[in-house]
Amino acid sequence: MRRTQTRLPAPYLRRIWLDREAVPDADAYPWCLPFLREDFELSFDRPITIIVGENGTGKSTLLEGIAVLAGYDEAGGGKGYRPVDHSLAREAMGGRLSSALKASWLPKVTDGWFFRAESFFSVARYLDAVGGEDGPDFLSHSHGEGFLRFFEERCQRRGIFIFDEPESALSPARQIEFLKLLRRMDRLGQCQVIMATHAPILMAYPGARLLGLTKYGLDPVTIEQTQHFRLIREFCLDPATFVETMMEE
Repeated sequence: MRRTQTRLPAPYLRRIWLDREAVPDADAYPWCLPFLREDFELSFDRPITIIVGENGTGKSTLLEGIAVLAGYDEAGGGKGYRPVDHSLAREAMGGRLSSALKASWLPKVTDGWFFRAESFFSVARYLDAVGGEDGPDFLSHSHGEGFLRFFEERCQRRGIFIFDEPESALSPARQIEFLKLLRRMDRLGQCQVIMATHAPILMAYPGARLLGLTKYGLDPVTIEQTQHFRLIREFCLDPATFVETMMEE
């Protein structure tokens, strides 16, 4: 009798941890990041994990490290694609971090994509070029529309998908469209998503594991506990007073 292959549901990457013995210099970047100072470990128990935190806390570096573990280029892209221009990446530390990261997979899945907003046009230009006249044509659209078209084309199949601030070119209405795409990926049952974002709309995806990255570490949070949500809530209550007060501080 012919056996069919079992397709286990996401998440595939179950856990990552820092091998302290593989850290070359604890005082050098990225090892000096606060969340790496102690025995760093991160478990993934849901298909969608969302990481929030202020600039400089190490969100992009962490995502780069995970992406390299999954077999992607640290500046963005997917398995089997030409690496994008590293000069467009704000931080190119994923390879260094991944050298001391260990991972547990069930099973190991290396199909998917690592999306970085700042390297999107390098990726899109390459995909448009190799696709020819019948290709996806991402660059003829506006920035936000190109993002969404890219997500629709590349992110609805089995794999691990890493998004670094996908909202950077999306209006609030387009962020809702991105949430709908996440829902389709979630319902497919074959997609693991790890995302860093500053957008409260994206943080609110139902059922996701929301983690806050601070100088104290990486811990579960609710959206109401994030500074992003609190600032937007105060702004919406009284925009004029909020803006005036913030500018005077």
